Amino acid sequence: MSARTIFLGSGAFGRECLRRLSGHSRVHLVGVVTAPTGSSGRGRRGSATPIADLARELGLEPVLAPARLRAPESLAAIDALRPELAVLADYGQVVPARLLELRYGALNLHPSLLPRHRGASPIPAAILAGDDDTGVTLIRMDAGLDTGPIIAQERVTLTGRETAPDLETALEVIAAGLLERNLDSWIDGRLTVRPQPTTGVSLTRPLRREDGRLDPTRSSARLERQIRAHQPWPGSFVDTELGRVVVWDATVEADGPDAGRFDRSGLGTSDGCLALCEVQPAGGRRMSWAAYLLGRRGIVGSRVVDRPD
Repeated sequence: MSARTIFLGSGAFGRECLRRLSGHSRVHLVGVVTAPTGSSGRGRRGSATPIADLARELGLEPVLAPARLRAPESLAAIDALRPELAVLADYGQVVPARLLELRYGALNLHPSLLPRHRGASPIPAAILAGDDDTGVTLIRMDAGLDTGPIIAQERVTLTGRETAPDLETALEVIAAGLLERNLDSWIDGRLTVRPQPTTGVSLTRPLRREDGRLDPTRSSARLERQIRAHQPWPGSFVDTELGRVVVWDATVEADGPDAGRFDRSGLGTSDGCLALCEVQPAGGRRMSWAAYLLGRRGIVGSRVVDRPD
């Protein structure tokens, strides 16, 4: 027997889950719900979500994109599909109670080892915190924010060089496998859940543009993690006397100029130097720091300026 299933997702993290669900023998995929065009954030303004793109590629219908999932017309459209199970991965809206009360409930794939890094930005948070490992947690959703009981988890060791897109791609595949391995047993009622631990809880929030600003009073290691964590959104940048510079890659050096001052290696920090490797001047292309210096020798010896957005 197959379960009438709706999938809710917006970001790239959910793509492989949707692909696996579309071919699963125990799933009758009756609809896909995603964010409306232009509202999925992270640099995707004006374009369809990765989930909408994939759903159309797979020929899945209907694809619903409500601005407010809990609006009466949105709920009516979902009710008309007569779902028995909801599967979520990186959707981004609060789920109405009626989805939690479906025959097989609502399952959520969250890209962290819950209860650590609940909320909107768990992948950047794991990198920024310098975590040794992260993973994916499959939960049965409840009314809280990523607080539901755990069905299964899978852990992955971090190398310390991942960018957020790198990690998202890896966790996307892990999430799909975790879902696939547990779905039959869940539908058959053969799985038990366990409550999340009450210790080790942390909460993340949506990233804002200003979160991309590199603060040279912090340590070099923390800034290097920020550069990897905040790709592609909100990016990492400093404002200089010659304009804004986006930093795409950097390494840590022990010795450097005063915090906030530039030398030929890069930017002075609280404990050394953030050696800049790849940068992008405002309105320009990405280039090496050495290439940037060729046309902008005045940057050496200058300081970061405070130019709020």
